[in-house]
Amino acid sequence: MTTLVCTSASNAATPATQIMPFASYSYPSFSSYVKARRPVLLRTARSLTANPSDAEDLLQTALTKTYVAWERIEDHRALDGYVRRALLNTRTSQWRKRKVDEFVCDELPEPEGAPAGDPAEHQVLHDAMWRAIMKLPTRQRAMVVLRYYEDLSEVQTAEVLGVSVGTVKSAVSRALGKLREDPELVLAR
Repeated sequence: MTTLVCTSASNAATPATQIMPFASYSYPSFSSYVKARRPVLLRTARSLTANPSDAEDLLQTALTKTYVAWERIEDHRALDGYVRRALLNTRTSQWRKRKVDEFVCDELPEPEGAPAGDPAEHQVLHDAMWRAIMKLPTRQRAMVVLRYYEDLSEVQTAEVLGVSVGTVKSAVSRALGKLREDPELVLAR
């Protein structure tokens, strides 16, 4: 019995490296970087999205962009900043393109089966803080996360976001004011 395989002339003449340009090489240094920094980068991605699954997708997209640009990145000591910027740009693009299928509500729905009350005061405050942070506008949220969760200076935050230091100072100040007035955080004190 003979098996025939048909290909078009264009596919037959196209080498595999042109179809999959990354098939012929890989970057061991990229793999090492991802293994070492993935938990920190995932934490940053989670702070930019409300859903942990979306955060993983966001990180994967940012790492894909980093991989594609790997040869062009001259200073590999600045990779965290490059990936953070890719995370923020990707999240901003997603936010701009999203359809309005999310609705604002007064209270966040709790998953079924969640315990009625958590006795750990620290966890209660932590949860209340994240809910309050997620209420902030996207840009202010990004600045608060970079300043206080990623522990970047105002100058570093400004560089990552491509804004002036004054913009970071005023936006973070407004964000902290909103957090101080959040009713959940007032009750949690």
